[in-house]
Amino acid sequence: MKRPAVYDSATRKHPAIEELFALLQYRDLIYQFVRRDIVARYKRSVLGVAWTMLNPLGIMLVMTVVFSNVFGRVESYPVYLLVGLITWTSFSQSTSTSMNSMVWGSKLLQQIYLPSTSFVVSTIFASLVNFALSIVPLLIIMLVTGVMPQWPMLLVPLAMILLGMFSLGIGFLMATLAAFFPDVTEFYPVLMRAWMYISPIIVPETVLQEVLDGWLLKLNPFYYILNIFRELIYYGTFPSGLDWAIAAAIALISLVIGWVVFTKKADAIAYYV
Repeated sequence: MKRPAVYDSATRKHPAIEELFALLQYRDLIYQFVRRDIVARYKRSVLGVAWTMLNPLGIMLVMTVVFSNVFGRVESYPVYLLVGLITWTSFSQSTSTSMNSMVWGSKLLQQIYLPSTSFVVSTIFASLVNFALSIVPLLIIMLVTGVMPQWPMLLVPLAMILLGMFSLGIGFLMATLAAFFPDVTEFYPVLMRAWMYISPIIVPETVLQEVLDGWLLKLNPFYYILNIFRELIYYGTFPSGLDWAIAAAIALISLVIGWVVFTKKADAIAYYV
């Protein structure tokens, strides 16, 4: 006769491992969350998904007019700028939304069992879908400005995985901090604005390399992720093995730290938000 399953809290797996298995088990739920995020974002919009393409184009046009004379030495500045903008927008919006997703998710967590990580994971996946859609206006601007897409662009999906890992790690950390310290939600946009201006998004990399002997870039983890996209899309070259290794290490370390911190506090988050 088969003995009934008995739950023993003393034999519970590490929260980080337990949450990973739960996330795999609820993968269909994550798909539904991603679908919900995308549909909810555009269902009341007249232009719908087109906003994903028009928004970075509009910002790029304004900034090109404002900064093209200042940074005129940068060849094909609109393309240089747009690559940075869509990469940064994906990162900043997804991590900001990750904090807010826990506010909505905590109500469900108090009623039924769900992997708490599913809310942040679905947010990051939805941002990557939007990133993929943003490639369309980028290709249009490249063709208009005479920058022909090169074969290295085929590796953009691999770079997107690194961006997703990095965003996921930061998203987990910020969601955890925001749950226990609500003021983090108000401070984060200020931090992101400062982070944006010390990254080579609007300001050319050559200019930032002259600040603090280049340490402003060397200590900026987002710079290494962005550099992969610029190499593949703007310069049309394959990043070196060292570039890939550094970006992958930063993305992995970010993900592991964020995952461990979030899962360790996951049981309490639902009651603090």
